[in-house]
Amino acid sequence: MTKHKNQRLALGLDSSTQSLSAIVINIDTAEKCFEHAIDYRADERTNCFGIGEDYILPPKSEGEAEQPPLMFLASLNAMFADMREAGVALENIVAINTSGQQHGHVYLNRNATIIFFNLQRPESSRLDLSTLLAGVFSYATAPIWMTANTVAQTNHVREAVGGKAQMIERSGSDAPLRFTGAVIRRVAEQSSRTYEATEKIQLISSFIPAVLSANPLVPIDTGNGCGMSLMNYRNKVWDTELIAATADGLPGGSEALLGKLPELAPPDSVVGNIATYFVERYGFSEECSIIAGSGDNPQAKVPVAGDLLSLGTSFVNMVSTDGNTLDPEGFANAMYDGIGRPFMFGCRTNGTMVWDAVRNQYGLTKEEYEPAEAALQDVPPGQFMTFWQPKTESFPVSGAFDLVRTTDSNTPNLAEDYTGVIETSLAAVYVYSEVFTKPSQDPLYVTGGATGSSQIMRRVAGIWNRPVVSVQKGGAALGAAVAGVKAYCDLMDEPFDVEAFSAAVLKRGELILPNPTDVAAYHGEGNYLQQFRELYERIMRENPL
Repeated sequence: MTKHKNQRLALGLDSSTQSLSAIVINIDTAEKCFEHAIDYRADERTNCFGIGEDYILPPKSEGEAEQPPLMFLASLNAMFADMREAGVALENIVAINTSGQQHGHVYLNRNATIIFFNLQRPESSRLDLSTLLAGVFSYATAPIWMTANTVAQTNHVREAVGGKAQMIERSGSDAPLRFTGAVIRRVAEQSSRTYEATEKIQLISSFIPAVLSANPLVPIDTGNGCGMSLMNYRNKVWDTELIAATADGLPGGSEALLGKLPELAPPDSVVGNIATYFVERYGFSEECSIIAGSGDNPQAKVPVAGDLLSLGTSFVNMVSTDGNTLDPEGFANAMYDGIGRPFMFGCRTNGTMVWDAVRNQYGLTKEEYEPAEAALQDVPPGQFMTFWQPKTESFPVSGAFDLVRTTDSNTPNLAEDYTGVIETSLAAVYVYSEVFTKPSQDPLYVTGGATGSSQIMRRVAGIWNRPVVSVQKGGAALGAAVAGVKAYCDLMDEPFDVEAFSAAVLKRGELILPNPTDVAAYHGEGNYLQQFRELYERIMRENPL
């Protein structure tokens, strides 16, 4: 990239399950001027920490999912070295904002403040971060979002606060297994010595800003704090009942657990300036601001203020709310995005992977879309239902089952099966999101590869009965960068229109209006959606978890 002395750049980092990604945006032109990712397994600088093909360490017990935090540190060194080699004007980066895989966290020991202070010594720049900070962990590994061995802990917390309804009312979610609080409880139960030796617990999304600013006490943001089962969702404070339930029977009780948690702060807060280590080693400006950061889902939501539907391998539905609306069924999670706006998050496991599997049954490869698109064009919406859940489903929670057809056809064909599975999987997202979605004629933004299909987008518009707009795939690093621009402009007391900026950096497609005939098929006389729910719930009863 061409260097200009007066450029003002913002860097967004996404520390995900498989990689560290970076996007640099020019604050004054809304130009995305650098993008790069370091795959933990593919890069020799990060593939030496013992992770397997699934990117986690070999589990010691079923359901355990942990990664080495030293790998996160090595990826930072690798990323900044690559950026400098690529000619990025690191001295012009005025703000760095982070996204981190939600729920993942690290345990810092009592020497953390002393060890982190080494990052402010100029001579420290000669060492890699993984060497410099190797002694900072009381628990050597970082539990991540794939954790599934906390059934006893989540049940304990849920019951202790008064049951499912109270759990949702307080935290905004129904104690999912992967949420941080239950994992902390399990770690403490497995090793009270480890727990007692822990001074602070940081989410991965706050650990990176802690390293960048040389401060192990940086706050946890209220967006990712929603994914811990410890924060009161509406009041944005650590919840005394949730803390008490999680700490019940642990050394030091509530007081000890609360002391191990940093303060809470908005995700777009400035938490300090960049540490001397990065100024000396890579040439960052000492005035570069470090932002609090947030989780990957909150950051991915930032560039779209309205409702966002992501049609990927799994489906993600992010519905903007008033901050009071929750999902009483507990299928979705209440969150705040990377600039503090409330939304509901629902993730359907069986997404386009099932669409691909249906096409594959008819001899089409993953990349062969034309025959399937032609089949969609030949079949009017609302005609067929094909159900298939190869994997256990989380939205709504239900067991896996093989392909089920509702027609009596003796000769199944691509048109019926492909149309049917697309419409039932979209219908599942719509139907089980209704409880927290207000009727609207504002556009539904849709991202993912399926946006390239006019027939799929037509069906989305009909099922949701609202206009739809395709959105270029952004990702959490981009969202972090946009939120970082906002945080910097707020700091400098400069006006900033996050929607206009986001539209410039993340391209939108043309507005697609719902076809009245399609709407009638789904919602009116055809009654497709009502029939879908009745049939789907019958199948779920026949295939319990």
